[in-house]
Amino acid sequence: MKKILIALTNTPTYGERNDATGLWLGEAAEFVDEVAQCCFEVDYVSPKGGYVPLDPRSMKKAYADRATFALYRSEDFQTRALARSLSPDETNPHDYAALYYTGGHGVMWDFPGSEGLARLGLSIYDQGGYLASVCHGIAGLLYLRVNGEYVVAGKNITGFTTAEERLSGKSGEIPFWNEKVAKAHRAIFHKKRPFSSYAVQDGRLITGQNPESPRAVARLLLAALLQEPRRS
Repeated sequence: MKKILIALTNTPTYGERNDATGLWLGEAAEFVDEVAQCCFEVDYVSPKGGYVPLDPRSMKKAYADRATFALYRSEDFQTRALARSLSPDETNPHDYAALYYTGGHGVMWDFPGSEGLARLGLSIYDQGGYLASVCHGIAGLLYLRVNGEYVVAGKNITGFTTAEERLSGKSGEIPFWNEKVAKAHRAIFHKKRPFSSYAVQDGRLITGQNPESPRAVARLLLAALLQEPRRS
């Protein structure tokens, strides 16, 4: 059975500011907890490979979520995700049924400009695989193009909203606004109440709105994968 590839950021700060960011832990951990229950194996990739920083603000929620903190403490996650994530060149897209882009503000700096991550995502999508994202992870989808056309054009998607960005207290530090770019790239952008779980599927694109949505994304992806003939 093919695995699921999880994309993580290498970016530790808000640009050149002395303000820490990185992976929002729960957006990886809650997703992994869901897919592992259905026996899907996962690998971890980042634009550069190697070290993945954690957004310190994400740890407060992690302490309160048993599954998230259990994964964080595991040697496998500490090693394969946080210390030695794969680089795009170390992965074979044919091994994966889906690529899932996690969030945390850091991805806004390194997902859009990563040619390796883009090639990997487009290869998985081209072979019939799924592209999924949550929260700021939509930054990995927004700039993907096939034959000059944005992958999200005409597609129903969601991601971290303009309202949520303002409520996060970091809107003055971000390089772009996900919701605005999505609309500029002709996506059909959906949203619900800020910081409530919400996910949208349009064909082989599955997107979640915010940090409360990784399990909703995982469940939509699992439903899609498990109703298909198993691919080896």
